Amino acid sequence: MQTRSRYSRFIALLAIVSVLVVVLPSTKTYAAWPDPVRGKHAMVVSQHELASQVGVEILKKGGNAVDAAIGVGLALAVVYPEAGNIGGGGFMVIHDSKGRNHAIDYREMAPAAASRNVFVGPDGKLIHGEGSSTIGYRASGVPGTLAGFDLAFRKYGSGKVKWADLVAPARRLAANGYVLSYRLAQLFKSYSDGLSKYPESKRIFLNGGKFFEEGELFKQPDLAATLGRIERSGAREFYTGRTAQLIAADMKANNGLITLDDLKNYQAKEREPLVGDYRGFKIISMPPPSSGGIVMLEALNILEGYDVTAMQYNSAEKYHYLAEAMRRAFADRAEFMGDPDFADVPTASLISKSYAAKRRESIQKDRASNSKDVGHGEPTGRESMDTTNYAVVDKDGMMVVNTYTINDLYGSQVTAKGTGILLNDEMDDFAAKPGEPNMFGLIQGERNAVKGGKRPLSSMTPTIVLRPDGSVWFGVGARGGPRIISAVLQTVINVIDHKMDIQAAIDAPRIHHQWLPDAIMTEPVGFSPDTTALLKRYGHTLSTGWVASATGLMIDKKGVRLGAIDSRSDGLAVGY
Repeated sequence: MQTRSRYSRFIALLAIVSVLVVVLPSTKTYAAWPDPVRGKHAMVVSQHELASQVGVEILKKGGNAVDAAIGVGLALAVVYPEAGNIGGGGFMVIHDSKGRNHAIDYREMAPAAASRNVFVGPDGKLIHGEGSSTIGYRASGVPGTLAGFDLAFRKYGSGKVKWADLVAPARRLAANGYVLSYRLAQLFKSYSDGLSKYPESKRIFLNGGKFFEEGELFKQPDLAATLGRIERSGAREFYTGRTAQLIAADMKANNGLITLDDLKNYQAKEREPLVGDYRGFKIISMPPPSSGGIVMLEALNILEGYDVTAMQYNSAEKYHYLAEAMRRAFADRAEFMGDPDFADVPTASLISKSYAAKRRESIQKDRASNSKDVGHGEPTGRESMDTTNYAVVDKDGMMVVNTYTINDLYGSQVTAKGTGILLNDEMDDFAAKPGEPNMFGLIQGERNAVKGGKRPLSSMTPTIVLRPDGSVWFGVGARGGPRIISAVLQTVINVIDHKMDIQAAIDAPRIHHQWLPDAIMTEPVGFSPDTTALLKRYGHTLSTGWVASATGLMIDKKGVRLGAIDSRSDGLAVGY
């Protein structure tokens, strides 16, 4: 379905919701939202119909949720080029059919030549434009997507399908092409200023400057050839084969940082998943270098001290406490978080109930805090925009939530010559200059300073929630920079506290607060004048914007698989 029609429906939907909220008690079904998609055996949700269908076909061939997730991710690299990728990286959270939890970190890595001040000019100021952390060849970290998929396949795949079976559908989509939607044709035009700076990007995505139109067949022969090599030779071809040579040569010719050795040395890593508890439900999420899990769990722990269920889901009272929890968790993000292989991140303390109780003490009932006064907390103890999220649950109850990214839409805007691969601009997720905001306005500290071999801090928050009996209940993730955390956090609250199904929980209006800038972002519709007036009376500063877009899965008590695509975005849930 095209974005324009989904967006129009979403606006109308929230207009109805804003009227109905005064008469809908929080414990009853939220009938104003559409029902989630239902599937008896399995479900795939992603932000493109063709990618979701690829995942379902892999499941029908005997593959499990991990196999399907890999196929979906590779297909999105073709049909969702603004964010789907093999030129970026991300995180995968797995709850397997035996009840075990796993977390795979395939975040991009700074090239060896990157240094703390690589994006700071002789005048001491951040570099802008070419040579910066946001556009061009030097903005890219070493991609991790294929290494992560390879690790997941080898350790947690079903063994019933081959690697080539997972790559072939994406290769065929690139070779044979697919019909361009209105959304994607317009998006190419919207990003033409950046894409046109780089010959390969201009040729492939802008039709050499003539632009593609809705309904045209879009083929990517260079990407098809790259996927063909990966299909035949495996994921390491990207890091040591012809693809690696092409990327390294193009980098060298354009003053980039990534070398053949950087590609050869990249490794995906397994991390110990974060495990928290909210009102008796187990929350499984991603640890550093993702900040999403810690920030979400800290905010949930703070909110656990309040009776959120008794509050209307979009009341000023609820949003006040939510914003105050976010304010404190994001302040801690700025101070304490980074790559755990390079920085001592106090993860256990930050997600503890006792730490949340201390942070909660400074929250007043009807008065907004000042972010500069709040600052970071004092945890004790030490221990060793753009993005897309998709999720899969199979017939055996294995659930995968995967979030991956090339950072900004179309990443660095660079397509590596001869590969068809759009490269990320993930170096901007480091603190290019500690203490100064990145493209998302986030303030980041010394723990996240640039260093060769280091992974930048992320806001990606792939999350799985278990029932008190240990059975898998729902999974959710989102796209949208730091707003990802807010979207996932509020989806969890909407399901657990407000008893919503996964579609309603995702579609409900959201807020965002990231400590600095010191303002609550409210969405353009879905907030009553009384709510915003009360928030202002409490002393909150308000701004307006969309708070990410999410995708999610749920298994109901009868075992039916439910899939949800955020009405703010596009995509399709496909079940069988």
